[in-house]
Amino acid sequence: MSPDRAVLERAIERGEQEGGSVEFKERLTKDLHAREGRFESLAAQLRHRVLSGDGEATYVVGVTDDGGITGIPPEAFSESMDVLSLLAEEAGAHIEEVETWGVDDGFATATDSHAPVSKSTENGIVGVATIREGTVMEDDEHIVVGTAGHVDHGKSTLVGSLVTGNPDDGEGGTRSFLDVRPHEVERGLSADLSYGVYGFDDDGAVRMDNPHRKSDRARVVEEADRLVSFVDTVGHEPWLRTTIRGLVGQKIDYGLLTVAADDGPTKTTREHLGILLATELPTIVAITKADLVDDERVAEVEREVERLLREVDKTPLRVERHGVDAAIEEISETVVPVVTTSAVTMDGLDVLDEFFERLPKTAGAEADDFAMYVDRSYKVTGVGAVASGTIKSGTVEAGDELLLGPMQDGSFREVEVRSIEMHYHRVDEGRAGRIVGIALKGVAEADVERGMVLLPAEADPTPVREFEAEVMVLNHPTRIGDGYEPVVHLETVSEAAAFYPEDGQLLPGDNGTTRVRFKFRSYYVEEGQKFVFREGRSKGVGRVVDVTPTE
Repeated sequence: MSPDRAVLERAIERGEQEGGSVEFKERLTKDLHAREGRFESLAAQLRHRVLSGDGEATYVVGVTDDGGITGIPPEAFSESMDVLSLLAEEAGAHIEEVETWGVDDGFATATDSHAPVSKSTENGIVGVATIREGTVMEDDEHIVVGTAGHVDHGKSTLVGSLVTGNPDDGEGGTRSFLDVRPHEVERGLSADLSYGVYGFDDDGAVRMDNPHRKSDRARVVEEADRLVSFVDTVGHEPWLRTTIRGLVGQKIDYGLLTVAADDGPTKTTREHLGILLATELPTIVAITKADLVDDERVAEVEREVERLLREVDKTPLRVERHGVDAAIEEISETVVPVVTTSAVTMDGLDVLDEFFERLPKTAGAEADDFAMYVDRSYKVTGVGAVASGTIKSGTVEAGDELLLGPMQDGSFREVEVRSIEMHYHRVDEGRAGRIVGIALKGVAEADVERGMVLLPAEADPTPVREFEAEVMVLNHPTRIGDGYEPVVHLETVSEAAAFYPEDGQLLPGDNGTTRVRFKFRSYYVEEGQKFVFREGRSKGVGRVVDVTPTE
């Protein structure tokens, strides 16, 4: 018997008992169970089950009152979870986790939560929902930090020690906490773009005991008054495109660039610093691995970093010399604090803690209409299509009607928000700057693509195939002429595009105006958006100044 199957078997074996924490439901419907009178009664029943289980209840959906497995269609299961979520909210609780199994001729078999609905689910699915006491997280401060740095410069190790509070073993042990891959996210309904999270409350830092446990991440989200999410980037040169997507495609508040004391700034360090600063992201430089070298070498690398910053017209601010208060007050697009750290001795990590506890949020426009560019999509059995990304502006709630697109033909599709999750913790509202996963009704997962945008249903978006931009060429071996085709990274869009410079050409170091035309399809583009373009070793940044509707 698999562990997953055991969860179902144990729940059925315990059965419904007076004063127990298990409840059987064949299905829940909005028409019947969300009606006035009936809804209040069911919420009181759920509250009773939660109290009977010392703060936790188990709801088995897709079974009869005596525990017989019948299964219900995936659409009906999704509706049941929607109703159950409303009942839990009414009872001062929330759905912590849902596990599902396919039903084939009355027999339950575990299913892959990422796989499409197969024959085993044609006869329906059965699920176990764990309900926990306590409402979903209120919207408090949340900053997003984009990490960058050359491979083996201690980026992931540093973040691993920050989010756990554990020193590294000198072999990169804390780095393993952050090896999160999309196919390893069991439930799917989660915004796991960021590879680490911790927070703060009145008593100090709230850290993860074991980042591999989904429940541990959810606990941090639930307990912390202020959250810090880290968005990973890739240190290897061949994957610079992924780094650009991580930094440009998310609404990041601050950059954290690592430079190893035993190696010093490298070509990749310069690449990453250029992208961070070209996108006007306030940045902190952390010199890592100070435990591996003597004080003289640390001082030498600090001077190298300061020279590197001055070369790009930025002012380095040595935190050791000027203090944390000055660094927090001065950090900006032009002033870059520099901190010396060691994940082994934990030196300097208290400074970073203070930074992340006190630094103000910078990204996201709370007052604007809702907008979110899709970075990733996946399917969850019993839930449907999930789009994840960072909310660019505004707010979104479960039940909101939205537009998704543009599709391949340039159209936008009407969808509805089923539910919203953040780090495996269900929330009833998402706000600008938050990394979330949004379960959508009205669209198949196969039709949701990176680079699409979610907008309010009343919006009247126009897809854009071509736009005018002001660009700066950071690096190019020759002149850029008509028809030059780099990859443009705008929000979560990564698409080849042709450039047609206003003056016929652009030279290295030039600032100029160019027409930009996406090669394959149209996207949602707005004036003022910044982008990075890259082709081979050529790189540059730009800003959209005018959009031209698709012909």
